[in-house]
This record gives sequence, structure tokens and C-alpha cells, in this order.
Amino acid sequence: VHTAHDGAKAAELAMQLQPDVLILDIGMPGMTGYEVARHVRAQSWGNRALLIAATGWGQDEDRQRALQAGFDQHLTKPFDPSHLLQLIGARTQKT
Repeated sequence: VHTAHDGAKAAELAMQLQPDVLILDIGMPGMTGYEVARHVRAQSWGNRALLIAATGWGQDEDRQRALQAGFDQHLTKPFDPSHLLQLIGARTQKT
């Protein structure tokens, strides 16, 4: 597990590590989670990554915006950690 405290660092770590799963807050300083998601999806490896938005914004339009930015899932805080594990487990069983 790696953490970043702003969007630019999250994008930098994603480029270095090319992770299978990214859990991104939408409201990060510098680059938003939407911008990081678009950046990841633009990479050759980006389509195989599971992108999960973790945010306090939970309206239907927020979920739609996350999907349009490239997120696979949208979790509204606070969320149950077991739900997060189910999402990750479902993806790893597919691959």
C-alpha cells in the first residue's frame, strides 16, 4: 500500500508503480481525483487498473462524473471496508 497526500504525487506514484488498484479521493489538492483517473486511463497500462473513487460527494451526478472520468466504482465516505474488499476481490477473481 502506498499513499499520496495530493493528486500530483498520486499520479507520479501511479506512473512508477502501475498498480492494479487505485483508491483515489476526488478532492485532493493539486490534481483532483478526476484528473488523476483520466491520466491513469491515458496510459498503456491504465485500462487494466481498477479505479475506485472514495469521496464525500455521493449525489447521482457525482457518481456519473466519476464514471465519465474513468473510475470503475464510486464509494461515498464513510464506507464499509468490507465493501471495498469485495470490489477488489471481484476484480481479482476476473483476472
